[in-house]
Amino acid sequence: MAITAALVKELREKSGAGMMDAKKALTENDGDMEAAMDWLRTKGLAKAAKKSGRTAAEGLVAVAVEAGKGVAVEVNSETDFVAKNADFQGMVGSIANAALSAADVDALKSSEVGGKTVDTMITDAVATIGENMTLRRMASLEGTSVVSYVHNAATGGMGKIGVLVALSGDNEAFGKQVAMHVAAVNPAALSEADLDPAVVEKEKQVQIDIAKESGKPDAVIEKMIGGRMKKFVAESTLLNQQFVVNPDLTVAKAAEEAGVEITGFARLEVGEGIEKKEEDFAAEVAKTMKG
Repeated sequence: MAITAALVKELREKSGAGMMDAKKALTENDGDMEAAMDWLRTKGLAKAAKKSGRTAAEGLVAVAVEAGKGVAVEVNSETDFVAKNADFQGMVGSIANAALSAADVDALKSSEVGGKTVDTMITDAVATIGENMTLRRMASLEGTSVVSYVHNAATGGMGKIGVLVALSGDNEAFGKQVAMHVAAVNPAALSEADLDPAVVEKEKQVQIDIAKESGKPDAVIEKMIGGRMKKFVAESTLLNQQFVVNPDLTVAKAAEEAGVEITGFARLEVGEGIEKKEEDFAAEVAKTMKG
């Protein structure tokens, strides 16, 4: 029986197994869906299906830099215990290195590491470790030089926050300072031109509503709004922020004095934006022990 892409997709959705494993299961069982499911279960590759609905908001962000290109990847797990696991850390590190040659997350999932796709490698880890895991996102940055920084490092090159900074010149020490600034302050964009217009408009409307509550004349309100939006831009954009290393300078001015131009940045923080269910420590331990 011909093993079609539709059959592979159906088995992947039912089992939670990786694409290559689903294809092999169907091939080994002449396209019989039920037999293929049983085959995956006996190989321990269908376990991921039971885990896939569980929230994975812990994990690690790993960074890798090579020849003017930097990448950061976020790989999530359910508990922080797994993030401290050497096997998990090794997997995350290998995924970050593979990301240097990948265009985006989808391409990264299909990339091969040690004879397996990243997608399959994660599925195998789910079956072995017993927790849901996901390759959530990746960021890529290029420049004359790219500097990386990891905050709350669990081991070399990975931790809870990963930052990349691209420079037009070569000043690694300054780049590291900027990366630490980004980790601490979390700017929304590089410059005013890079801010999301919808975010700017929403903030402007909020400030208008606040100003109107003051009961002041429209002409005064207009000046108030101008000043407040200028402050918003300064606080939200990296180049206009006060540099944490020297608050007397903006980041842009500090870069000028360092002889470089900051051309881009990326910041990934583990679990950012994921709605996490709160559990007490005892419950987390119990869940980990049960698998």
